[in-house]
Amino acid sequence: MEWIDIGVNLTDAAFDKDREAVLDRACEAGVSQMVLTSTSLDSCPATQALCAQAPGQLFCTAGVHPHEARHWHTAQASDLRSLAAAESVKAIGECGLDFNRDFSPRPLQLKALEDQLSLAAELGYPVFLHERDASQTLIELLADYRDRLPAAVVHCFAADKQALYRYLDMDLHIGITGWICDERRGTHLRPLMQDIPAGRLMLETDAPWLLPRTLSPRPKNRRNEPAYLPWVADMVAQCREESLETLSEHTCATARIFFNLPPGSIPH
Repeated sequence: MEWIDIGVNLTDAAFDKDREAVLDRACEAGVSQMVLTSTSLDSCPATQALCAQAPGQLFCTAGVHPHEARHWHTAQASDLRSLAAAESVKAIGECGLDFNRDFSPRPLQLKALEDQLSLAAELGYPVFLHERDASQTLIELLADYRDRLPAAVVHCFAADKQALYRYLDMDLHIGITGWICDERRGTHLRPLMQDIPAGRLMLETDAPWLLPRTLSPRPKNRRNEPAYLPWVADMVAQCREESLETLSEHTCATARIFFNLPPGSIPH
């Protein structure tokens, strides 16, 4: 069975010692393609270099995370435009708003996001969005850009039913992670899965974070990796009351359309 992981932080130091083995395990688990997340302009070249080593398997985003927005200035839009020209880049992001941790002042988060949305609209790229405790503000800001964007996904969706419905009303896609496997904080997501139409749902690990708590035995290092995406898929399929085969078929098709990915292949 095939899976596409739309959010992997493969340049994270957690993978420095065994990155190739991580990719091998992902293939063995049926994860045929991955979209690697860029979170800063400094990280983009390393992410793109990884993609160049595995064309057809690895792709990436290019953008600045809201945690890094405190470093954003308008001139960086030009640098981002140049980085986005790489063949491996399939979306602008990870960009958005994080009013939970507020590592960057909110006005700077808004400025960085607006500049990146403008660039995505100009270049015709979809957008890979981060949102924490900021759904109302994000929706209000997106209203000015949505008609000019080809598509946008709320990555690692963890908000409530009201936010989900408003995102779907704006024709946004939804990324689901191992958060849904967390019996302490993710159970509210489970009844919402049937509300996400096929064609708007995609799956991701957000590795090395958000290890599925349904995984048994759990790795001693607590590190998540793309090979564990099937545990996310299993929970989502249960909640949607559909087969894993059906979930695989429509989430992979959706990811390929959204990110303009070529057909994938997995070992048999």
